[in-house]
Amino acid sequence: MLKKRITVFGVFSIAAGAMISSGIFILPGMAFDIAGPAVFASYLLAGVLGLLGILSVIELSTAMPKSGGAYFFINKTYGPLAGTLTGFLAWAAILLKSAFAIFGLAEVAHSYTGINHIITGFVFCCIFVFLNIIGVKKATAFQSTLVVSLLTLLVIFIAFGIPEIEPGRFTPFLDNGINRIFVGTAFVFVTFGGLIQVSNVSEEIINPKRNMPLGIISSVVVVSIVYSLVTFVITGTLEPENFRGSMTPVADSAQLFMGTTGYVIITLASLLAFISTANAGIMAAARYPLALSRDRLLPGKLSLVNKRFGTPTIAIVITGIIIFLSLLLPLEILVKAASTVILALYVLTNFAVIILRESKMVNYQPSFKTPFYPWLQIASILLFIFLIVDLGAEAIEITLGLILAGFIVYMFYGRKRQKKEYALLHLLERVTARELTEDILEDELREIIIDREGIEQDFFDHLIKDAEITDIDGPETIENVIEKVVEKISGQVDMSADELLSRFLARRKESNICVAGFTAIHHIVLEGEGEMFLKIIRSRKGIRFTDRKDEVKAIFLVGGTREKRKAQFEALDCLASVTEQKEFREKWLTAETPAELKNLLTLCSRKRLS
Repeated sequence: MLKKRITVFGVFSIAAGAMISSGIFILPGMAFDIAGPAVFASYLLAGVLGLLGILSVIELSTAMPKSGGAYFFINKTYGPLAGTLTGFLAWAAILLKSAFAIFGLAEVAHSYTGINHIITGFVFCCIFVFLNIIGVKKATAFQSTLVVSLLTLLVIFIAFGIPEIEPGRFTPFLDNGINRIFVGTAFVFVTFGGLIQVSNVSEEIINPKRNMPLGIISSVVVVSIVYSLVTFVITGTLEPENFRGSMTPVADSAQLFMGTTGYVIITLASLLAFISTANAGIMAAARYPLALSRDRLLPGKLSLVNKRFGTPTIAIVITGIIIFLSLLLPLEILVKAASTVILALYVLTNFAVIILRESKMVNYQPSFKTPFYPWLQIASILLFIFLIVDLGAEAIEITLGLILAGFIVYMFYGRKRQKKEYALLHLLERVTARELTEDILEDELREIIIDREGIEQDFFDHLIKDAEITDIDGPETIENVIEKVVEKISGQVDMSADELLSRFLARRKESNICVAGFTAIHHIVLEGEGEMFLKIIRSRKGIRFTDRKDEVKAIFLVGGTREKRKAQFEALDCLASVTEQKEFREKWLTAETPAELKNLLTLCSRKRLS
């Protein structure tokens, strides 16, 4: 398991670092050509839309804070094929964005040293890979330093630039038409696409249910305001003909009112932005093969975690190698395709929230829920589809090629691996009233809740997890109930159904543990070695123990071999402790699914066994 070391400021730094890059240092000039003086409004609107889109990712991240982020959510929602394709595509998208940033660094180094950008790119790849191997804590500390420095330099630019603004440069404000603001928004929206990276490291975030939403939302708000103010200053200080199409608009503006010092400051800021993007990208991208490997959709060695540093070393190294190889490719087209993939991920994650909520899964318990459900999700889906179309056919075609590659990987490797349940099956089960699932996904989500809440598990929790639950419809006698379930128990232990029935009935005559007339706990000794079981029975109408009473609603049948006597008595003690708790009876009777009953027994507060 990966170590939890990322604080709320670490979340902020990773998210901000994924956004502040070429989107502010290169794109404004081209965006000005589209939106004119209203370009700052396009950036502000893109930030608002980015925030709306990421809310569903935050909800999913707090419900399932696991490495792999969007891949993990989509895999658990749509199934392993969609999950494999998503993991493969998102991995490619983020590492290509990282390669673009490293390419920018290599070009800057080339301009000052003359060294070939392939050589310098290899050096930078090695540095970032090393940083991420020695520990995510060190990598996020480095990331935090970069982001603070970068934001500080941009704030200096804004502070010096605002007094130099000439209001006349903003007229006519809508000379390109109001629709061009929205076109400009679509163009610069890719800047906010890196937000989804943060969910990839959610497993390593301290207190994710608080730090994830706080860190991401604050980063979007801060970066959106900074972007809008920076473009506002550029528009108010540069001549339109100099701004339009400029590849270095921030540096051009800074040189006007800050001289050579301003130019150096902004050049330094752009370097920090590229470094920040590359570092955050490798950190996030490496978690995709880790998650795919954990689910047996890629070879198992990719999920190995370095014992010393607590990081997925092999996944990080492979990611670094592919990033270096990407430096040999035409990056502009591939980065555009990567943006298409990221937008597609936003569509899928918003759909995922709808499917998970409508499936009514008990253990889908996000600590942050997106407001205005489902209208916000529907609006976001339509918006992001529009933006995908707006990016053009070429990017879509490349994306389809990547999907084909992921499909081949799944067909030749992942398809043969273990069976998985996913939320779409639960939704179909609810709609069709057909039994399509076995609560495998509910069990997985329960384990995630336990990890998220920091609940220490003991052998009793594992006993409950493996226990089978039987619901009795009508009133029954205890003899009939035991007779119905011993057949299933005999399949778990080395004893016949007749022998089990005989021992339970004999034990019932000797003694019977009842808790206030609502709960009964029966236990027997098994023959053999190393065996223990727990069978849980619930009857809302009551099970009759005598001719006069049928008020027992919860029965627990426990059995174990002689060397398991201590564990057996500890289990009996735990059951008595749990069933005596306040509100147990009401929740036991109102629970609709076996998953809810198991939650009642495992997620409650009790003394944990050593």
